[in-house]
Amino acid sequence: MKPPRHDGIVAATLYTDVSRKLVLSLKHGRRIALAPMLARLMAARLPVAERERLIVPVPLHRWRLWQRGFNQAALLARDIAGLGHGTLIVDGLVRRKRTPSLGGMGAKARRRALSGALMVNSRHAETLRGREVILVDDVLTSGATSSACVAALKKAGAASVVICCFARVLDEALDARPAPHSETPGSTRDPGAT
Repeated sequence: MKPPRHDGIVAATLYTDVSRKLVLSLKHGRRIALAPMLARLMAARLPVAERERLIVPVPLHRWRLWQRGFNQAALLARDIAGLGHGTLIVDGLVRRKRTPSLGGMGAKARRRALSGALMVNSRHAETLRGREVILVDDVLTSGATSSACVAALKKAGAASVVICCFARVLDEALDARPAPHSETPGSTRDPGAT
């Protein structure tokens, strides 16, 4: 098994029924007023930096951004930057091809869907070179999206990339709780997650 390319994962909480409701309220319920609270919880887990970091959100494709009206990762990243954890580069990464919703897909299907979809914005390539980066997303599920982002950032010369998310899916935590009667085991881990 290959070691991960990222330099650590910081999560405010596990992906549970409660955190799932918060994420879905932000992402699909358009409750953007939740972003500052979620960002504070995320920022509280970040280690103190020895030098200025760059904060880059996981991007949405322009059509998904147009449909939703906002990028939840960008809102979280903006608030984390506002709390003094680094400089925001909201368009540091771009999603150059439209991908299907990843909810419900397995890890292999997610990787296949994301192949070639994410890249560093050429306007920021020089800024990212040699820098410590915090990659921000709402949920870390299989790691396919974040892995594609980390690969693009490292290819552009980022010195380190720490993934910072609100909720992290850990299969062992999900398997330890009783399954809801109306859902099949594991079905609650994907809706709204990336």
